[in-house]
Amino acid sequence: MPPTAEIITIGTELLLGDIVDSNAAALGLALRLIGLDLYRTSSVGDNAERIAAAVAEASLRAEVVITTGGLGPTVDDATREAIGRALDRPIEFHEELWRQIQRKFAQYGRTPTENNRRQAMLPQGAVAIENPVGTAPAFRIECETGVIIALPGVPSEMQALLETEVLPFLQRRFRTLGVIRSRVLRTAGAGESWIDDQIQDLETLHNPTVGLAAHPGRVDIRITAKADSEAEAQALLAGVEAELRSRLGAEIYGCDDELLAQAVARQLQQHGWRVCAVEAGSGGRLAAQLAEAPGPLLGVLTLPAFLPAESLAAATGDMQARTGAEVGLGLSLRRGPDRQQAILRLVTPQASQQQERTYGGPPRSAPAWAASLLLDALRRSLA
Repeated sequence: MPPTAEIITIGTELLLGDIVDSNAAALGLALRLIGLDLYRTSSVGDNAERIAAAVAEASLRAEVVITTGGLGPTVDDATREAIGRALDRPIEFHEELWRQIQRKFAQYGRTPTENNRRQAMLPQGAVAIENPVGTAPAFRIECETGVIIALPGVPSEMQALLETEVLPFLQRRFRTLGVIRSRVLRTAGAGESWIDDQIQDLETLHNPTVGLAAHPGRVDIRITAKADSEAEAQALLAGVEAELRSRLGAEIYGCDDELLAQAVARQLQQHGWRVCAVEAGSGGRLAAQLAEAPGPLLGVLTLPAFLPAESLAAATGDMQARTGAEVGLGLSLRRGPDRQQAILRLVTPQASQQQERTYGGPPRSAPAWAASLLLDALRRSLA
């Protein structure tokens, strides 16, 4: 079986929500690019006993366990002790590693304090990994089931060690790694359940796999392929992508990193048209989406409160007259405790339309939902 990986991010601040765990996402992307299957991520606080339990459990399931955090000099930096406890190995002081730490502090014009000696303590059998951008050394240690790699929690330090040390080591250590590649098809205007109904047989595939991710007014379809080579992976992706495009057609507006506003801006440029907008009660969400693709946008008028249909039509027409834009967009959102009401207005040189829509999802998502619906209506009218 190909090797698998697990990630454990360490820090009580992660559990309390004080900081966002960006390390897990960065590690997941990096492991995907080298073809290493990531099956699980978890977070645990700064407690040696709980870290040890998490590491021991992960090492039974995966050949590669990567931890981030807990390698500093303070009492609550417990990762070294915890990994030693998980493997039943004593902690040893490394004199050469201590000298490296002292030299690193000297480069910064500082003198290490006595508690920095903790960073020169590693589980028996561990191999130190010098940190080129910080003072906390990382390490790796072989065990019966595979390898455990402990990285610093500071994202810049973790990323530097990942690129220069960890990924090359894993590719040498597990020579059977292939490649894992993904492609995301982006859709708008169709609900998740409708798309699922159209492609559910493809969602049962094992390689490539197909999965859905819903956003307000949009749904992403991710295709992920694992193969021995880049060419084989791309061929697998292409086959499933062609089938998805055949079934979903105009529901798909873009691929990978393309935003809905960028797709619309490209169409407007092809027509030689410019756009202006009026939004009321939506907190500037339409303006924010339009700003993601600057170019044909002449201006947005943002009003704090809901406008009724006639007032929205008048305000949109006035905005077009003042800016000279060929396309006018109008969005008015009325918030409610259970459902939100949106009035969407679209005016082009070819036609004008206005519709009312209701939304029963989380109120905080309503502005993004309404803005996406309006931009998608424009996209379809320009097709």
